[in-house]
Amino acid sequence: MTEKLVDFHCHLDLYPDFEDLVRDCERKSIYTLAVTTTPRAWSRNHELASRTQHVRAALGIHPQLVATSASEIDLWEQILPATRYVGEVGLDAGPAHFRSLDQQKEVFRRVLQACAKSGDKVLSVHSVRAVTPVLDMVERYLPRERSKIVLHWFSGNRAEAQRAVTLGCWFSVNAQMIENKRTAKIISADVPVDRILTETDGPFALVEGTPARPHDVRRSLDAMGILFNLSGAAMAVQIVRNLRGLTQI
Repeated sequence: MTEKLVDFHCHLDLYPDFEDLVRDCERKSIYTLAVTTTPRAWSRNHELASRTQHVRAALGIHPQLVATSASEIDLWEQILPATRYVGEVGLDAGPAHFRSLDQQKEVFRRVLQACAKSGDKVLSVHSVRAVTPVLDMVERYLPRERSKIVLHWFSGNRAEAQRAVTLGCWFSVNAQMIENKRTAKIISADVPVDRILTETDGPFALVEGTPARPHDVRRSLDAMGILFNLSGAAMAVQIVRNLRGLTQI
């Protein structure tokens, strides 16, 4: 397959060969969003990404880190004017992070309000066990004409997927999501094909026991194509078309 690829959610800076991986994405023409977990990481990601045509750095404050790093939202707000891309941000109501949910909501509110004020941002949003509160906050604080939401690794139900589509959200999908029959059914039934991007969420997601890398989005194209009655090659073309529609690149 020679089509360009898209990895719209990858933690490039968490790989031991970070700099080489950025160069590899550029060499292979993989459109890659390098999400960060803390605003302190953004500068180095931006420095490397700015040398490329295909990699962009996103400014993040990960909900799983808010319990110990909520004060970093001040730094995040200071940096925001320097970037169009935001991520990873959002809410996590899983057992390990539920206690900080109120703090997470306060940080996420400030993220959404800052993006609404600035405008023209693209956000990669985490919503583990928290799709409805994420959508509630998006609806309240971020008008759809001000910025765009991409739900990373969506794990909600059909009603939540339908509501997200109505709110103008996009979805970034990885191979493990498609392997989940429930999630695959929701994607095929409730998410328009022109609202979908591919992602790896590497290095957290694994491929045959090793951390997924941006080129591994190829693994999901054939399976995703089956969901939408397209070949893998046609699905790759569709994903790039979707990316251009989202970002106007």
